[in-house]
Amino acid sequence: MRVLIATITAGGGHLQAAAALDEAWRALRPRDVVERVDLQNFFSPLHKKVHADGYVKLVEHAPELWALLFKKTDNPKLVRRLTKLRRAFPPQSTRRIIKHWKQFKPDVVFCTHYLPVEILGKAKPEWEDKAPLAVCVVTDFEAHALWMGEAVDLYCVAAEETKARLVARGALPENVLPTGIPISAKFANAPDAAAVRKRYGLRDDLPILLVLGGGFGMGPVAEILRELDNVEQPFQTLVVAGRNEELRRELAVQDHRHPTHVLGFVTNMHELMCVSDLIITKPGGLTTSEALAMGKPLFILDPIPGQEAANSDFLLEHGAAAKANRVEDLPFRLGQLLSSKKLREMAANAKALGRPAAAPAICRAALERIEALGGKRGSADRQENSR
Repeated sequence: MRVLIATITAGGGHLQAAAALDEAWRALRPRDVVERVDLQNFFSPLHKKVHADGYVKLVEHAPELWALLFKKTDNPKLVRRLTKLRRAFPPQSTRRIIKHWKQFKPDVVFCTHYLPVEILGKAKPEWEDKAPLAVCVVTDFEAHALWMGEAVDLYCVAAEETKARLVARGALPENVLPTGIPISAKFANAPDAAAVRKRYGLRDDLPILLVLGGGFGMGPVAEILRELDNVEQPFQTLVVAGRNEELRRELAVQDHRHPTHVLGFVTNMHELMCVSDLIITKPGGLTTSEALAMGKPLFILDPIPGQEAANSDFLLEHGAAAKANRVEDLPFRLGQLLSSKKLREMAANAKALGRPAAAPAICRAALERIEALGGKRGSADRQENSR
């Protein structure tokens, strides 16, 4: 069987979800041909730079504008009209992507970003009766209208609430599965916490706060650390600055009231989460799913308007997170949490929400659909996804 996992560089979450599916499929069927492709590789150098930098610059410097764009485009009818317009005048990159897909001849295509969902709609007529099974893997807890496409056979979503939103917008209930968001298999098994604490010189008698700035080191990480100095209760802090090397150097030379360990980009997030009692972070879909899989509560500060705000609402609704609207509120709120039973309750709620086996569940669901089709690529009964 030939498997194509289509994603794009637009924040780290889409790439991580694609990597998790790649890992899970190879574990289930090691002899299959699996290709993970970043659609950005088909862009022109200028298009690639605009696409890669545009989102980060927009949410960092003009979050209100991003919120407006997110809200205005979250309309299935508008998205359908815009998609038809783009199909009439496809960019060269879209033609190159479709050509590559047709040459690869996949039996199934997993989409961990909405752009390949749109391109699948463009490619569908060219595949005719040999179209692959198209699986849309939504990487946030709320599904924006852009994730919906007429070529999609199966939606795999974070939770029942996400499914309800898609069904309300026209998706067939049997074509939407609340599998969870795919994460790496290493988050399904707790590492040796004592060994991790020893490696980083962490004390056993103090709670550990994990402060995450995301893969790009965005968010008010420096401000958070300054406010943590105002918390009276004793604790220790792990800080991950991501790929923001300037931020890492800045934080590393600072003195703090509480023991603080500053790290750059890491590949052992499962270990850091394992030893942490609370994760202070922006609520991206993948980070949230990883924390929930390990039963770790979150403290949310400054979510990106749109998808992260929706993720925040989901966590707060289920009692797995706390939130402060201003960074200066952090000392009081943390002081309350660290001196109460609330933190343990949040951890229990997080564990109940966690879906550590989401990636293999998505792969098995796709296999079942393919087998139901008698091993043939494509489906004679595609869902229009909108009414």
